[in-house]
Amino acid sequence: MRKEIIAMLLAGGQGSRLGVLTRNSAKPAVSFGGKYKIIDFPLSNCINSGIDTVGVLTQYQPLSLNSHIGIGIAWDLDKNYGGVRILPPYEKEEGSEWYTGTANAIYQNIAYIDTYDPEYVLILSGDHIYKMDYGHMLQFHKEKNADLTIASMSVDWEEAHRFGILITQEDDRIVEFEEKPEKPRSNVASMGIYIFKWSLLKEALLKLKDIINLDFGKHVIPYLHDHHARIYAYQFHGYWKDVGTLDSYWHANMELIELLPEFNLYQEFWKIYTNSDILEPQYIAAGAEIERSIISEGCDIYGSVKSSVLGTHVKVGANTVIRDSIIMKDCEIGENCVIEKAVIADGTKIGNNVQIGNMPEAENTLLPKIYTGGIATIGEHTVIPEGVRIGKNTAVMGTTTYDDYVNEELPSGGALIKEEVL
Repeated sequence: MRKEIIAMLLAGGQGSRLGVLTRNSAKPAVSFGGKYKIIDFPLSNCINSGIDTVGVLTQYQPLSLNSHIGIGIAWDLDKNYGGVRILPPYEKEEGSEWYTGTANAIYQNIAYIDTYDPEYVLILSGDHIYKMDYGHMLQFHKEKNADLTIASMSVDWEEAHRFGILITQEDDRIVEFEEKPEKPRSNVASMGIYIFKWSLLKEALLKLKDIINLDFGKHVIPYLHDHHARIYAYQFHGYWKDVGTLDSYWHANMELIELLPEFNLYQEFWKIYTNSDILEPQYIAAGAEIERSIISEGCDIYGSVKSSVLGTHVKVGANTVIRDSIIMKDCEIGENCVIEKAVIADGTKIGNNVQIGNMPEAENTLLPKIYTGGIATIGEHTVIPEGVRIGKNTAVMGTTTYDDYVNEELPSGGALIKEEVL
């Protein structure tokens, strides 16, 4: 049975700008908003839009992502025909071949797409936070009789150089496309969401298959434009965030706890689904204090949590104060700690009397463009001993001991990353 449209979700990126948060997992598998993961948002958009066939293309550190998606039960995508399918690179007769670009990943899965003989293919990124009805975009695509429709939104002029920029006519037809121009001539940016006529995309991929790091923005879209394809911009006016940096990731989480959040996780008509364990409810002890925060299932709170986002099964000890921070699932934080503006990844254990983030700011000495914004970043399954102090713009990962901290301290701008022996 032919499918009118299927989705291909690109989820293989390393997410290097998230530093130690993606050292052992792909960016789409990073937690967001407490109990969710980043990939939950495009997957939920698909099922809410009536798209029931999704190929998820994984590559970098895929274990946690594959485990999270499973057979797609959480998104009602466990189907005999269609549903969700994990598509890693695989070994061919001529040898194994990694995905070397966004379009190359689709090229390597032509056979999978042809299984459904779709009229249209929706290309998505697995690392954006937004709600979009792809059905409306498809309707626009049909009305325009488009060969390619690119979801777009207006961005600040100062940010336009970071995006693929679209120059359009009054009818939204794209007449020029500039990939991350130094001097943008428009502030209409591509969101990296595409609907193609499959026959045309397949033809272009076969023509361009020998290009190294074959990419939609750099190669496929310019090729189609040069061959007079009908390319249109679908204007999106909702919330959309690329959480590709620590600073943007932190801000997007903090926006969720505003009194009237621009991005609402709780709308009944457009639910965000996730694969979550059945956990006991939160326990808030006598004397504990919670102020303007998200506290997920299974948390035990004995201290104070203010303006923060906590994942599932987080334990906060007595007399501990957490402010402006993101604490992911299964973390244990001891007693008498102070944690300010930190991002702490899954499974971290922090001893008693630890201070994180409450020091004067300094530039990071390891990767200053990544560890910035005054954020202290702690990688998953890290152990921090009792009685130490960690400053701002820092990175810590691994089983650290008291001896790793000079004068009981990792100063602002420092990094302490210990390679684990397997």
